[in-house]
Amino acid sequence: MTETFRHSGEHPEQQPAFASAGSPDGAYGTYPPPPPYAPGPADHGRTRRRAKGPVALLAAVALGAAAVGGGTAYAAQELWGQTAAAATTGVNGTNAAAGGKGSVSGVANAVSDSIVEIQAETPSGESTGSGVIITSDGEIITNNHVVSGASMVKVRTNDGKTHTAEVVGTDAAKDLALIKVRGASGLEAAALGDSDDVNVGDQVVAIGSPEGLTGTVTSGIISAKDRDVTVSKDGGQDQEQQGGGERWPFEFEGQQFNGDTGSSKTTYKALQTDASLNPGNSGGALIDMNGEIIGINSAMYSPSSGSGTGSGSVGLGFAIPIDTVKADLAKLRAGSTD
Repeated sequence: MTETFRHSGEHPEQQPAFASAGSPDGAYGTYPPPPPYAPGPADHGRTRRRAKGPVALLAAVALGAAAVGGGTAYAAQELWGQTAAAATTGVNGTNAAAGGKGSVSGVANAVSDSIVEIQAETPSGESTGSGVIITSDGEIITNNHVVSGASMVKVRTNDGKTHTAEVVGTDAAKDLALIKVRGASGLEAAALGDSDDVNVGDQVVAIGSPEGLTGTVTSGIISAKDRDVTVSKDGGQDQEQQGGGERWPFEFEGQQFNGDTGSSKTTYKALQTDASLNPGNSGGALIDMNGEIIGINSAMYSPSSGSGTGSGSVGLGFAIPIDTVKADLAKLRAGSTD
């Protein structure tokens, strides 16, 4: 038994019957013959035959499709041309091109020259951290725990040059410090953004010197806002030295990470990020995709090798919001050592 499958609602009597151009007039689906074709002078006597019936229809459809395709290609060329032209336009607040806006590489190219490595000699040894240049004459923001108690501070810029710096002011309650490179000029200052405008899920870039690897770039997202992070106010006396970096102890929701924070503590509101942060990233930059600084990286969970999870970043990092930094600048510039 032979079965014929049709679409729902399809009846045999409704199927069109295509006849040749020579079929009797009035037949369903018949295409009437075209008028006689008269060759023009350009034909030089050659006789052309026009496609008839469905062939003519298909040819027309094909030509239409070709026209649409050509129009689409032209529109695409116009669009890509406009995009390429936009890529040469500068982005406000950064030296990245518009083509790099929103890309990790574009942000890194725009901001890397504004991030430095900091080496501080403290009573407990040498502390390695990071900092952010905020003025062309050498003002640099970093964490208090990176330079607290330091007898000497050295700064290495992204071009590999090393400079001597002095501590201008510290604020242990906010874990912030301001240092200044001696005799500096023409340094690349970072653009400071607005951390209040940051949303959970926003993509971010972190730049710093983990384990002394200057100019390291990582990326991630904002995992949360307004996290209560507790750190020690005792500076370098309590931090653990490891592999040229530091493992700054902190507390979060009653749990201690990276060691004991001691009895003198302070709590601040922080941005949480899953961007990879490791010992030495403290004081470095957390950056939005417009190339603006939105936070100063300050704490990260870096489990020890004996904890069973291995050392290094586990995607649990915190940054001091840049709005907190901007509100504290006048105090730091005045030489506060609270």
